[in-house]
Amino acid sequence: MRVVRLRQQILDNLDSVYREAYDRAKKAGDERRMADLDAAYQREQLLLEVLLDIRDGLRAPPPSPPPSAPPKQDSGTNPLAALDTIRRITRLR
Repeated sequence: MRVVRLRQQILDNLDSVYREAYDRAKKAGDERRMADLDAAYQREQLLLEVLLDIRDGLRAPPPSPPPSAPPKQDSGTNPLAALDTIRRITRLR
């Protein structure tokens, strides 16, 4: 059985790590370090939220089609197709 940590618990852990480092820099009067930590925190939080969204999307069961509807292949319900789409999009940069 896999234990999956809650989204808020993960974000709280990130906040705690950065807050401790920020407080140390503030106590030392290191304003440059404080600015670097602030920017890094925002970047890490955004990346982590995207990863959590992907995790949640892959865990969610696809909506079941109505009984009379014929089965169809949709990349929105296929996790591998979704990952392939993400890979192709990131190559465009």
